[in-house]
Amino acid sequence: MIEPLLMPGSATAGGFLLVLAVVLPVLGVLLSLALGGRHAERIALILMPAGLAVAGATTAAVWRTRAVLQYFVGGWYPPLGVAFRADGLSAVMMLVTGLLICGIGLFARVQFASPEQGEGRAPFAFWTLLLAIWGGLNAVFLGGDLFNLYVALELLTFAAVPLVSLDGRAETIKAALRYLLFALLGSILYLLGAVLFYGAYGALAIVILSGRVRAEPVAWAAIALMTAGLLAKAALYPFHLWLPPAHAGAPAPASAILSGLVVKAPFFLVVRLWFDVMPGQPQQAAAQILGTLGAAAILFGSVVALRQARLKLLIAYSTVAQIGYLFLMFPLAVKPVTGHPWSTFAWTGGVVQAISHAVAKAAMFLAAGLIAEALGHDRIARLAGIGRALPVTVLAFGLGGLSLMGLPPSGGFVAKAMLLSAAVSEGQWWWAVVVLTGGLLAAGYVFLVLARSLADPVEPLRLSATISPGRQAVVLALALCAVLLGFVPLRPLELLQIGRPV
Repeated sequence: MIEPLLMPGSATAGGFLLVLAVVLPVLGVLLSLALGGRHAERIALILMPAGLAVAGATTAAVWRTRAVLQYFVGGWYPPLGVAFRADGLSAVMMLVTGLLICGIGLFARVQFASPEQGEGRAPFAFWTLLLAIWGGLNAVFLGGDLFNLYVALELLTFAAVPLVSLDGRAETIKAALRYLLFALLGSILYLLGAVLFYGAYGALAIVILSGRVRAEPVAWAAIALMTAGLLAKAALYPFHLWLPPAHAGAPAPASAILSGLVVKAPFFLVVRLWFDVMPGQPQQAAAQILGTLGAAAILFGSVVALRQARLKLLIAYSTVAQIGYLFLMFPLAVKPVTGHPWSTFAWTGGVVQAISHAVAKAAMFLAAGLIAEALGHDRIARLAGIGRALPVTVLAFGLGGLSLMGLPPSGGFVAKAMLLSAAVSEGQWWWAVVVLTGGLLAAGYVFLVLARSLADPVEPLRLSATISPGRQAVVLALALCAVLLGFVPLRPLELLQIGRPV
């Protein structure tokens, strides 16, 4: 009996949606290159709503059928063929990605006008790289085997790195090179692990590996190498050294993409490795290590964020801290006896944390970009009066910070409440202490910025640029999405359980 034929889901119903999710952004990149970049912005803006519609239709199809959507390229089944696969987690991540890409694209229209209106090659590079990142993310979320996921991850990396240095300044080029070195190191480790898996089990398809992998030294060596490589790409402490200078030096839309979306791809693959490739295997020791690194990231990133003088650097170190929450799901979701973690609060809490952080952090980076554009700087000590000059922008920043703190109503509150409930129910109270401490530290640096922004200026405030209401409205809309996530029920979500191995 051929193992791939046993995969749940449909190979035809809705399969064309999975192809469109990857093909549309790639087609946009090819068209932009073929036309010499003259219409890159127009192409991107046309494809954005189409891509979001595809992501929404995919999510609706997964929810309606309660089954995994699959598409086998050329009709060839794994291990010979390439398979696209969308379960509940994949569909949700694609939908969030489409929403953020559209929002960031609308925001960036002024900053990165088309080449006929703007100056230089930065607009062409931005819109082309934006589409490439979108295609890479969808390929990661839909990939069905470890090698194709490696290819998608590399495409994502080589599209994300140039965004850091779009302005061409020496410091941003240095930050981009540091990012590239960490990413390449992660790629080497990931590929070595994939080679070990293939040598030991003769397959790279996740659905096949999940039935063949055993708790033996070669499997542990492979997954350890791959996990270490992905942690370097995700910037989990202590592999975070590339993230603050890269995110703080990039243009605001690029920072929003990097922090909100790009770092979620390696986290998604870590989830795939531990929960899909090795389901039911004894994972407690590894899960505790990942949780410990996550806790260290929360505490370290929050404390360092409190000490920053620049607003974008504060938000960047906040990203280091918030990434740590994602990895608390591992020690809380893995059950030592049953090996069936899919219905726990921790699983849903970790995914909701990823989604709420993506939306909130995108809003905060875009808000910081508007503040820096209006003032000509982003020094926290000199923000007095900006709350009156840009009230909508500062409100959006505060709403995003609400989610980081974990206060209701916000997605961060739902995520952290679920993680706290899981910690209490599993008897692992020390993770609850970390979550609460991180929330207090987040409140410290968010209130620091708000207090400075709402203070009366010593002298009349002079703005360097006029900020359009439309751009402020986009930032506020993203921040409100983070608030609306606070109305998600405090229970495991059925959509996220679709496609979980049993």
